[in-house]
Amino acid sequence: MTPIIYDLLALAIGYLLGSIPFGLLLTRLAGTIDLRSIGSGNIGATNVLRTGRKDLAAATLLLDGLKGTAAALIGASLTPEGGMIAGLAAFIGHVAPVWLQFRGGKGVATFLGVLFGLSWPTALIFCAVWLTAAALTRYSSLGALTASAAAPLALFLFGHSGEAFAVAIMTAIVYYRHRDNIARLRAGSETRIGQKA
Repeated sequence: MTPIIYDLLALAIGYLLGSIPFGLLLTRLAGTIDLRSIGSGNIGATNVLRTGRKDLAAATLLLDGLKGTAAALIGASLTPEGGMIAGLAAFIGHVAPVWLQFRGGKGVATFLGVLFGLSWPTALIFCAVWLTAAALTRYSSLGALTASAAAPLALFLFGHSGEAFAVAIMTAIVYYRHRDNIARLRAGSETRIGQKA
């Protein structure tokens, strides 16, 4: 097969992996309420936590991350640029899964998973920035926003300019998906970690 075919294959595999709605599947199997009818209506771990099932939220967080890692690693095995193609596609698949009328999660866990597949040092920087920002401000959303902004810069500094561009696109999408959180942060009404909504 020609390189373009491998790139398209990486794109398809990445999107299909990313579009698996683990949060929705796990909560349905557990017999809880439909995620799309509560909280933010998203299918990610944060909304799963609103069902009161911490175990399901943790499993969703792990699986949403792993699908990003798997996509990036599989893509990288197909073609040199396949990792970033499949990783970006997996992220888009999570935030806009075709099976759910393109209404998915905010993408932070899958974002981190993709980073582990592309550059584990960058993933560790993401974690460090998120934890530091969240600990200092007690805003989980601000931690995610700060960490996602740091990721493409870290990739660029590590010499991964192509991956940095792909991750910058992911960062822009993360900011768009967090637009309501950003508005609440600016208004001072965002819920802090440990605070009841």
